[in-house]
Amino acid sequence: MKKIILLFVGLSMILLKNQAQTVTDIDGNVYKTIKIGSQLWMVENLKVTKYDNGDAITSVTDNSQWDNLSNGAWCYYNNNTKNNNPYGKLYNWYTVNDSRGLCPTGWHVPSDSEWTILSNFIGGEAVAGSKLKETGTTHWFSPNLNATNESGFTALPAGTRDNSNGDYNGMGNTTYIWSSKEFDSGNAWSRSLSYFYAGIYGSYRSKHYGFSVRCVGN
Repeated sequence: MKKIILLFVGLSMILLKNQAQTVTDIDGNVYKTIKIGSQLWMVENLKVTKYDNGDAITSVTDNSQWDNLSNGAWCYYNNNTKNNNPYGKLYNWYTVNDSRGLCPTGWHVPSDSEWTILSNFIGGEAVAGSKLKETGTTHWFSPNLNATNESGFTALPAGTRDNSNGDYNGMGNTTYIWSSKEFDSGNAWSRSLSYFYAGIYGSYRSKHYGFSVRCVGN
Protein backbone atom coordinates (compact mmCIF):
# COMPACT_ATOMS: atom_id res chain seq x y z
CA MET A 1 0.00 0.00 0.00
CA LYS A 2 2.82 2.41 0.86
CA LYS A 3 4.46 1.74 -2.49
CA ILE A 4 1.18 2.46 -4.30
CA ILE A 5 0.72 5.74 -2.38
CA LEU A 6 4.31 6.80 -3.06
CA LEU A 7 3.91 5.94 -6.74
CA PHE A 8 0.69 7.99 -6.90
CA VAL A 9 2.34 10.97 -5.20
CA GLY A 10 5.33 10.71 -7.54
CA LEU A 11 3.14 10.66 -10.63
CA SER A 12 1.11 13.59 -9.33
CA MET A 13 4.28 15.63 -8.83
CA ILE A 14 5.43 14.86 -12.37
CA LEU A 15 2.05 15.89 -13.79
CA LEU A 16 2.09 19.14 -11.82
CA LYS A 17 5.62 19.86 -12.97
CA ASN A 18 4.64 19.35 -16.60
CA GLN A 19 1.48 21.46 -16.43
CA ALA A 20 1.69 24.76 -18.29
CA GLN A 21 2.53 27.64 -15.97
CA THR A 22 0.65 30.92 -16.31
CA VAL A 23 1.06 34.63 -15.62
CA THR A 24 -1.71 37.23 -15.22
CA ASP A 25 -1.59 40.86 -16.33
CA ILE A 26 -3.15 43.88 -14.59
CA ASP A 27 -6.38 43.45 -16.61
CA GLY A 28 -6.74 39.85 -15.46
CA ASN A 29 -5.72 38.27 -18.77
CA VAL A 30 -4.04 34.91 -18.15
CA TYR A 31 -1.18 33.78 -20.39
CA LYS A 32 0.44 30.39 -20.74
CA THR A 33 4.24 30.36 -20.53
CA ILE A 34 7.02 28.06 -21.66
CA LYS A 35 10.70 27.56 -20.88
CA ILE A 36 12.90 27.72 -23.98
CA GLY A 37 16.54 27.21 -23.10
CA SER A 38 17.36 29.53 -20.22
CA GLN A 39 14.44 31.87 -20.98
CA LEU A 40 10.80 31.85 -19.87
CA TRP A 41 8.44 33.21 -22.55
CA MET A 42 4.75 33.92 -22.84
CA VAL A 43 3.06 31.59 -25.33
CA GLU A 44 0.57 34.32 -26.28
CA ASN A 45 0.70 37.91 -27.49
CA LEU A 46 0.01 40.65 -24.97
CA LYS A 47 -3.60 41.88 -24.56
CA VAL A 48 -3.27 44.40 -21.74
CA THR A 49 -4.90 47.86 -21.82
CA LYS A 50 -3.17 49.37 -18.78
CA TYR A 51 0.37 50.10 -17.70
CA ASP A 52 1.64 48.36 -14.59
CA ASN A 53 0.66 51.30 -12.37
CA GLY A 54 -2.98 51.09 -13.53
CA ASP A 55 -2.89 54.03 -15.95
CA ALA A 56 -4.85 53.36 -19.13
CA ILE A 57 -2.99 52.95 -22.41
CA THR A 58 -4.69 55.04 -25.08
CA SER A 59 -6.91 53.09 -27.48
CA VAL A 60 -6.74 54.60 -30.97
CA THR A 61 -9.01 53.61 -33.87
CA ASP A 62 -8.68 56.69 -36.11
CA ASN A 63 -6.00 56.31 -38.79
CA SER A 64 -4.84 59.92 -38.90
CA GLN A 65 -4.61 60.06 -35.11
CA TRP A 66 -2.50 56.88 -35.09
CA ASP A 67 -0.06 58.42 -37.58
CA ASN A 68 0.59 61.45 -35.42
CA LEU A 69 1.09 59.80 -32.03
CA SER A 70 4.16 60.36 -29.89
CA ASN A 71 2.77 58.50 -26.87
CA GLY A 72 1.76 54.90 -26.19
CA ALA A 73 -1.31 53.44 -27.88
CA TRP A 74 -2.94 50.13 -28.72
CA CYS A 75 -5.56 48.82 -31.13
CA TYR A 76 -7.29 45.66 -32.28
CA TYR A 77 -6.38 44.56 -35.78
CA ASN A 78 -8.98 46.19 -38.08
CA ASN A 79 -10.50 47.72 -34.92
CA ASN A 80 -12.29 44.38 -34.48
CA THR A 81 -12.55 43.11 -30.91
CA LYS A 82 -12.81 39.54 -32.20
CA ASN A 83 -9.13 39.70 -33.14
CA ASN A 84 -8.09 40.01 -29.50
CA ASN A 85 -8.31 36.21 -29.31
CA PRO A 86 -6.09 34.60 -30.36
CA TYR A 87 -3.93 37.40 -31.81
CA GLY A 88 -3.70 39.90 -28.97
CA LYS A 89 -3.44 43.65 -29.42
CA LEU A 90 -1.11 45.79 -31.53
CA TYR A 91 1.01 48.44 -29.80
CA ASN A 92 3.22 51.24 -31.01
CA TRP A 93 6.77 51.34 -29.66
CA TYR A 94 6.05 54.34 -27.42
CA THR A 95 3.96 51.93 -25.33
CA VAL A 96 6.85 49.47 -25.13
CA ASN A 97 9.24 52.19 -23.99
CA ASP A 98 6.97 53.79 -21.37
CA SER A 99 8.54 53.85 -17.90
CA ARG A 100 5.25 52.76 -16.30
CA GLY A 101 5.83 49.25 -17.66
CA LEU A 102 3.83 47.12 -20.07
CA CYS A 103 4.42 43.49 -19.05
CA PRO A 104 3.23 41.87 -15.80
CA THR A 105 5.43 42.09 -12.71
CA GLY A 106 8.45 39.85 -13.13
CA TRP A 107 8.31 40.13 -16.92
CA HIS A 108 9.55 42.58 -19.54
CA VAL A 109 9.58 43.31 -23.27
CA PRO A 110 12.57 41.38 -24.67
CA SER A 111 15.69 43.23 -25.68
CA ASP A 112 17.18 42.69 -29.12
CA SER A 113 19.87 40.49 -27.58
CA GLU A 114 17.25 38.35 -25.82
CA TRP A 115 15.59 37.71 -29.18
CA THR A 116 18.99 36.66 -30.52
CA ILE A 117 19.50 34.28 -27.59
CA LEU A 118 16.14 32.67 -28.41
CA SER A 119 16.82 32.25 -32.13
CA ASN A 120 20.34 30.95 -31.54
CA PHE A 121 19.09 28.34 -29.07
CA ILE A 122 16.71 26.83 -31.62
CA GLY A 123 19.14 26.71 -34.53
CA GLY A 124 19.83 30.24 -35.70
CA GLU A 125 18.00 33.03 -37.46
CA ALA A 126 17.60 31.22 -40.80
CA VAL A 127 15.54 28.34 -39.37
CA ALA A 128 14.25 29.60 -36.01
CA GLY A 129 11.01 30.98 -37.45
CA SER A 130 9.81 27.52 -38.42
CA LYS A 131 10.35 26.34 -34.84
CA LEU A 132 8.46 29.31 -33.42
CA LYS A 133 5.40 29.38 -35.69
CA GLU A 134 2.15 27.61 -34.91
CA THR A 135 1.79 24.62 -37.23
CA GLY A 136 -0.82 24.22 -39.94
CA THR A 137 -2.92 26.76 -41.79
CA THR A 138 -5.72 27.47 -39.32
CA HIS A 139 -4.22 30.93 -38.79
CA TRP A 140 -1.18 31.06 -41.09
CA PHE A 141 -1.61 31.16 -44.86
CA SER A 142 -0.37 28.18 -46.85
CA PRO A 143 2.35 26.96 -47.09
CA ASN A 144 3.41 28.16 -43.59
CA LEU A 145 6.86 27.04 -44.64
CA ASN A 146 8.49 24.32 -42.49
CA ALA A 147 6.46 25.27 -39.40
CA THR A 148 6.96 22.78 -36.55
CA ASN A 149 6.45 24.93 -33.42
CA GLU A 150 8.86 22.54 -31.68
CA SER A 151 9.82 25.36 -29.31
CA GLY A 152 6.22 25.72 -28.10
CA PHE A 153 6.33 29.49 -28.74
CA THR A 154 3.24 29.30 -31.00
CA ALA A 155 3.76 32.50 -33.02
CA LEU A 156 0.62 33.67 -34.83
CA PRO A 157 0.25 35.91 -37.93
CA ALA A 158 -1.22 38.89 -36.10
CA GLY A 159 -0.47 41.41 -38.86
CA THR A 160 0.54 45.04 -38.34
CA ARG A 161 -0.79 48.59 -38.32
CA ASP A 162 1.02 50.90 -40.72
CA ASN A 163 3.09 53.81 -39.49
CA SER A 164 2.23 56.24 -42.29
CA ASN A 165 -1.51 55.84 -42.84
CA GLY A 166 -2.77 53.68 -39.96
CA ASP A 167 -3.95 50.92 -42.29
CA TYR A 168 -3.96 47.29 -41.20
CA ASN A 169 -1.97 44.71 -43.14
CA GLY A 170 -0.69 41.16 -43.04
CA MET A 171 -2.99 39.14 -40.78
CA GLY A 172 -2.57 35.54 -41.86
CA ASN A 173 0.77 36.02 -43.57
CA THR A 174 3.09 37.85 -41.20
CA THR A 175 3.79 39.06 -37.70
CA TYR A 176 6.16 41.67 -36.30
CA ILE A 177 6.99 41.64 -32.60
CA TRP A 178 8.69 44.54 -30.82
CA SER A 179 11.95 44.48 -28.93
CA SER A 180 12.77 47.08 -26.30
CA LYS A 181 15.85 48.31 -28.19
CA GLU A 182 15.77 51.71 -29.87
CA PHE A 183 17.57 52.12 -33.19
CA ASP A 184 17.39 55.90 -33.41
CA SER A 185 14.96 58.71 -32.57
CA GLY A 186 12.35 57.43 -35.01
CA ASN A 187 12.90 53.68 -35.16
CA ALA A 188 13.20 50.59 -32.94
CA TRP A 189 14.16 46.95 -33.43
CA SER A 190 11.65 44.17 -34.00
CA ARG A 191 11.47 40.54 -35.15
CA SER A 192 9.35 39.27 -38.04
CA LEU A 193 8.03 35.88 -39.15
CA SER A 194 6.15 35.00 -42.32
CA TYR A 195 4.14 32.17 -43.88
CA PHE A 196 6.59 31.93 -46.80
CA TYR A 197 9.94 31.76 -44.99
CA ALA A 198 11.41 29.63 -42.23
CA GLY A 199 13.53 32.27 -40.54
CA ILE A 200 13.04 34.98 -37.96
CA TYR A 201 14.54 38.28 -38.97
CA GLY A 202 15.51 41.41 -37.08
CA SER A 203 14.93 44.84 -38.55
CA TYR A 204 14.29 48.36 -37.36
CA ARG A 205 10.94 49.95 -38.04
CA SER A 206 9.22 53.22 -37.30
CA LYS A 207 8.08 53.57 -33.70
CA HIS A 208 4.65 54.46 -35.08
CA TYR A 209 3.98 50.94 -36.35
CA GLY A 210 1.48 48.77 -34.50
CA PHE A 211 3.19 45.46 -33.70
CA SER A 212 2.57 42.58 -31.34
CA VAL A 213 4.32 42.21 -27.98
CA ARG A 214 5.59 39.05 -26.29
CA CYS A 215 6.96 39.24 -22.77
CA VAL A 216 9.92 37.32 -21.35
CA GLY A 217 10.62 36.57 -17.71
CA ASN A 218 13.10 38.66 -15.73
